[in-house]
Amino acid sequence: MVSEVNIRASAADDTIILTTTSSSSKTFLARLCEQAERYDEMVTYMKEVANIGGELTVDERNLLSVAYKNVVGTRRASWRIISSIEQKEESKGSEQHVTIIRDYRLKIEKELERVCGDVLDVLDEALIPKAETGESKVFYHKMKGDYHRYLAEFASGGQRKEAATAAHEAYKNATDVAQTELTPTHPIRLGLALNFSVFYYEILNSPDRACHLAKQAFDDAIAELDSLSEESYRDSTLIMQLLRDNLTLWTSSDGNEAEGGAKEDKPEEESAPAPEDKGEEPKPAAPES
Repeated sequence: MVSEVNIRASAADDTIILTTTSSSSKTFLARLCEQAERYDEMVTYMKEVANIGGELTVDERNLLSVAYKNVVGTRRASWRIISSIEQKEESKGSEQHVTIIRDYRLKIEKELERVCGDVLDVLDEALIPKAETGESKVFYHKMKGDYHRYLAEFASGGQRKEAATAAHEAYKNATDVAQTELTPTHPIRLGLALNFSVFYYEILNSPDRACHLAKQAFDDAIAELDSLSEESYRDSTLIMQLLRDNLTLWTSSDGNEAEGGAKEDKPEEESAPAPEDKGEEPKPAAPES
């Protein structure tokens, strides 16, 4: 079947509007957006693919993940920078500057709420209900946990508790499926353990549980390393290294009672995978800082 892409120009503002008639065309446009680093548009096309019907392919779900991770990632980075500046200005007693900075931080938080709410709606309404394989179920529930965690990062009071509870439930659902349907060396199962442990450490302030989860995942994977498939070896060993790095960071922080240092040096978590043309397991990108 030939896919059609229609290009329509608006006489008012010379805007080029692309309309497509198939998911393959929308996926192609999403790839173009990725290459051009236009991630907001990439999200739009992949949302349309998700709503067409049927379960997404490995490549499609990776594209969706990459799109949202970049859109939310820039805002998370901005929030961290602005929050740091706000704290410095507060320590100086610069009330006028603090007021301006706080207003700007709240603006970023509204954007984060919008993006996270958007992806959570897509997951609940289009992706999780259509997930058929254990791999896709784990992927989407993990993703749901991640975006509730992002909300919990800046929320306070009841909203933080609500986001943390939702994140924990999603991670737990993903873990229940992963432990029965994915091997301990599977990259998605390892990525889940990595991010779930970061959740325990950063959001629930539970370093003991974070270390236990990370160590258990690492040890389970080590025990079955000989059976690791060649195509996922690189991905799995990379995430195992991130698990070990976090364990080193967390145990060092606890041992030296350097809690402030642990917070400043953000633990690494699995980033969105880079889409693969061959339908291979996703390749984790560079860890977040």
